[in-house]
Amino acid sequence: MSWKDEYQSKLKSPQEAVQAIKSGDRVVMGIGASVSSVVVDAMIENHAAYKNVEIVNILPVIKTDYHKPEYSENFKINTLFVHTPSRALVDSGAGDYTPRLLHQIPHLFTEEMPVDVAIIQVSKPDKHGYCSYGISVEYIKAAAEASKTIIAHVNDQMPRTHGDAFIHISDMDVIVEHSEPLLAPPTAPIGEVETLIGKNVASLIKDGDCLQLGYGKVPDAVLSFLEDRKDLGIHTEMFSDGVVNLVNKGVINNSKKNFHPGTLVTAFLLGTQELYDFVDDNPAVQMYPVTYTNDPYIAGKNDNLVSINGCIQVDFLGQVCSESIGTTQFSGVGGQLDFVRASAISKGGRAILAMPATAKGGTISKIVPFLDQGASVTVGRYDVEYIVTEFGVAHLKGKTVKDRARALINIADPKFHDELKAAFKERFKVEFDEANTLQPA
Repeated sequence: MSWKDEYQSKLKSPQEAVQAIKSGDRVVMGIGASVSSVVVDAMIENHAAYKNVEIVNILPVIKTDYHKPEYSENFKINTLFVHTPSRALVDSGAGDYTPRLLHQIPHLFTEEMPVDVAIIQVSKPDKHGYCSYGISVEYIKAAAEASKTIIAHVNDQMPRTHGDAFIHISDMDVIVEHSEPLLAPPTAPIGEVETLIGKNVASLIKDGDCLQLGYGKVPDAVLSFLEDRKDLGIHTEMFSDGVVNLVNKGVINNSKKNFHPGTLVTAFLLGTQELYDFVDDNPAVQMYPVTYTNDPYIAGKNDNLVSINGCIQVDFLGQVCSESIGTTQFSGVGGQLDFVRASAISKGGRAILAMPATAKGGTISKIVPFLDQGASVTVGRYDVEYIVTEFGVAHLKGKTVKDRARALINIADPKFHDELKAAFKERFKVEFDEANTLQPA
């Protein structure tokens, strides 16, 4: 039987496809806009047929009604990165969060968390019967390869991307054909604080650097200050439209990369249709699973690797919390620690963690003597290098604990300086200015 005949034999409606899901199954989906809305909608419509179906994924941008309380008997949530719909469930105990470094998540599905059903969204097949995973390879390729059943949504609007990004029709169990645009998540305008942070971060980036950066206002602000740089490269877990803008302006050309020269290396993509059009059949964009893109020893092969990530709170010792607010799990580690460590391995690498200096309308300092009770230490004091706020840059590597605290207080909001200096004296038994060896970042 030809692959075309096999393809036709596996075609089902979304309602028929989700009948492959049984009560008690573990169902794994991908990241962001790669999650199939048509299959998920059919699964929710069929909720009465399920009990305790475990849903595992990260940051879907589609409407995910399976989070609603009325489906609590049908679906249980085990997220790998807490986001707005899942946050209340995890905080109340109705949902679960599984912490794992991003580059290790694929191993979950081959070692600790067997997969019953993988729901994937792929491009239309080529003449050989291969579909591309398109904008999302990260962990979903490994989950699909380990799963008992693959439900594949074939979408002719999914970009065809290059790299380790393909699956053959023969490996799919059920195929749903449905054409729909990929969703673009809403974006908030870059404010004054993000602009100042972006400018400060950009001051640490040199011509020829290789960047890892995520999604959001701060990374976009950083990119807006890099138009005068030359020969930048990309090796990251994800990128968005801001990178495309700098490619079009010739700022990012990957010409100085000593590892995968000439290409943008990533594991998933999230942005607008302009981004998806840019990556479609573009050999300069190479997609790989996170076991490759985020492995510190692989990513660290890039010279001058600069990792840029956000955080929530930093204490006087330089311990960084990037994922919780006290005992409330707010997000997850993502690829942050992967790339902090990769940048340490990289020749000439730098690790930058950025955040606004305050929270809750300026009423709370995010630079503190001690992390909040119950807060997670995402990046330990032995891994931290640069901390950036709108008030400046603190370079912590190689500094004593007292000098770290001094550097951090200097980039805190000035209205908190007095209380932070008093806490410094109580903690270290010296005045803030005593034996001050602070050096410029």
